[in-house]
Amino acid sequence: MDQYAIVTDTSANLPSELVRDYNIHVIPFSYYIGGQEFEENTGFNGRRYYEKMRAGEDVTTSQINPAKYCAYLEPILESGENVLFIGLSSGVSGSFGSAQIAAAMLRESYPERSICVIDSLGASLGEGLLVLQAAKLRAMGATLRVVQHQLLSMRNRIYQVLTVDNLKYLRKSGRLSNSAAAVGTVLQIKPLLKGNENGQIVALTKLRGRRRSIEALAEKYEELAEHPEDQIVGIAHADCPEDAAELKALIMKNHPPKSIITVCFEPVTGAHVGPGTLALFFQGAEGVRTK
Repeated sequence: MDQYAIVTDTSANLPSELVRDYNIHVIPFSYYIGGQEFEENTGFNGRRYYEKMRAGEDVTTSQINPAKYCAYLEPILESGENVLFIGLSSGVSGSFGSAQIAAAMLRESYPERSICVIDSLGASLGEGLLVLQAAKLRAMGATLRVVQHQLLSMRNRIYQVLTVDNLKYLRKSGRLSNSAAAVGTVLQIKPLLKGNENGQIVALTKLRGRRRSIEALAEKYEELAEHPEDQIVGIAHADCPEDAAELKALIMKNHPPKSIITVCFEPVTGAHVGPGTLALFFQGAEGVRTK
């Protein structure tokens, strides 16, 4: 039997009950507030965290290094299981490169094991929906290679669109990939951004007012979602639960999906998009990420 563990990082942003129910291993990112280090899987309170950011607290993050990946993955390999790792987009972080280095090192030590690493090309539930699909396929008996093939196809069909309150966080961290968007959020102008085919965050357009930006997220779903009744849709917010609820209501109005997962952005991704960010994740046709 093909025994393999599914491993991801905390950027996947999956609710803890899903992580537990599907037996998913999660490697934590670290973040720093006032020079103090925190791991993402310990005591995160979204409201307090984003209030600190609004108050001007400086939050920094660090990528996962190869040694940390090895420390989490080696016990799995020692136990006799293979590994399927799904990581944060290489378009926004160097952590996936570290995972590839760790995998190469571990393959030398465990040549009899299969170690598959997949770049999600996403963050938050753009990554998490891939992890969840992998877990569901494994539960149905799919082999590691079958799951790998399915995920490599699915990742190109996950559309990731978001609106932010202020571009300063993305600019500060270098996560904004096209300079056309690098203008201040003034006069209630709200930028609409997306994850492109390379897993980078790029600008789509600018809109007037928060309400219009929320409507625009729902319009992207109406325009691009493929067979919504068969899919799980993700909504992530950075301490704006009312806006997330409004977006959910708009999504449910005309073509409701099979289900919707709503989460608060975990701290590392949240540090780069900033408080007030609202994001939507759904599946479209092949090539949807170029639209």
